[in-house]
Amino acid sequence: MREHRFILALDQGTTSSRAILFDRDGIPVATAQREFAQHYPHPGWVEHDPREIWQSQLDVAHEAMRIAQASAVNIAAIGIANQRETTLLWDRATGAPLGPAIVWQDRRTASFCERLASRGASGLIRERTGLLIDPYFSATKLAWLLDSVPGARDRARRGELAFGTVDSWLVWQLSGGRRHVTDLSNAARTSLLNIHTLDWDDELLALFDIPRALLAELLPSSCRFGQTDAALFGAPLPITGIAGDQQAATFGQACVDAGMAKNTYGTGLFMLMNTGEQPVASQHRLLGTVGWRLRERTSYALEGSVFMGGATIQWLRDGLGIIERASDVEVLAAQCTSSEGVMMIPAFAGLGAPHWDPYTRGTLLGMTRGTGRAHIARAALDAIALQTVDVLGAMEADAGISVSELRVDGGASQCDLLMQIQADLLGRPVVRPAVTETTALGAAYLAGLEVGFWSGLDEITQQWRAERRFEPTMSQEERAARAGEWHQAIECARAWAPPPVNSSN
Repeated sequence: MREHRFILALDQGTTSSRAILFDRDGIPVATAQREFAQHYPHPGWVEHDPREIWQSQLDVAHEAMRIAQASAVNIAAIGIANQRETTLLWDRATGAPLGPAIVWQDRRTASFCERLASRGASGLIRERTGLLIDPYFSATKLAWLLDSVPGARDRARRGELAFGTVDSWLVWQLSGGRRHVTDLSNAARTSLLNIHTLDWDDELLALFDIPRALLAELLPSSCRFGQTDAALFGAPLPITGIAGDQQAATFGQACVDAGMAKNTYGTGLFMLMNTGEQPVASQHRLLGTVGWRLRERTSYALEGSVFMGGATIQWLRDGLGIIERASDVEVLAAQCTSSEGVMMIPAFAGLGAPHWDPYTRGTLLGMTRGTGRAHIARAALDAIALQTVDVLGAMEADAGISVSELRVDGGASQCDLLMQIQADLLGRPVVRPAVTETTALGAAYLAGLEVGFWSGLDEITQQWRAERRFEPTMSQEERAARAGEWHQAIECARAWAPPPVNSSN
């Protein structure tokens, strides 16, 4: 196998597709990235073109291989990390999608979720899946597609259609339509998987009226998922690792022991804590989920998902136009030492964990005539950090564990000012790794373990190393005061946009 120099990681994200080749030291040697279109046909709706997802991912895979001057003989295996919960429906005979991919951020099924809650379904869903009833997850999106595409439900029952999250869609395309599979970390995000039995749950399928014939084969996160069609890369390549992006990032951060936690600062904010081989039932509206499964061992996690992380900075750029590039936010925010009382609640797609309120909308509070662009930028960074504080506090209470440090990754983790604000407001160190491409790295590790590219978890944990530690400098009194102001601002935002009176009808 010595001619196999690389693992090819496909990192299919919410706003772009990336491909990275990793060597045996876990170092990225070639990277390619391509953004693709975001579609917003109605308020609260977010869609992608499934064909564009696939084509952009294939293109960057070829580009990364060209950059590294690699051919199929140099690739030991392919690993996939993907945006989770995003829902696709396609024709098994032709591979053609029956509609747009409904993105995880999409809120169109909020009223459907309320009807389910009013029927008393919350307890069943929570107990079986570890999840809450929320438009975030795949099942209500899939039900919407089946109801909205003419004839889809009848065709689904006849076994003519396939449902998948993005991982399933990519494997279907990579394998030339030969493999319809998913890993347990992605299946756990659909509201259809029983995380205790690790199988699709018939009672949940009945609740959402989802035909079992639509569903993919369930597999561990590191195994033989299939191989690529020979025409794509010149020879068949094994696909041996799959995980949802946040579980992949947790694995790439080497959080392989119970009590270790990471936060990804991507489009959203996603914190996961490894809870070991048993799921933890959250009492603070967090999610219990499958982290990954290796052979016969399943690692579970607690997760707090926040919808607007790096997307908040994108809004400063694209919505307000106060910065030209996302990276400009640090220079702008550093022009003031505080937001001077300005508070931003970036609930542009509702509030995620631990609040789970789909109706709250983005709010700016505390402005005066002296408020300028820098104060708003600083308030945006504060909001990203304060959302993280809320999630970690809830997570520690649920797990009964005090996290000693928070490992961080994602694009916004490169902002030193944000990371220092985060450490100050958390009151504990924030640690940024030397390799920040942890989502792709986690997918690569999962793929490489299956084919012997890496020997085991010990080798992976030894490869992880820190690039910088941010130590807290803020006093406990100031930290508590800032948290109090933040929670007061959240209540103001929620009061401005309460749920519709007849929202459950």
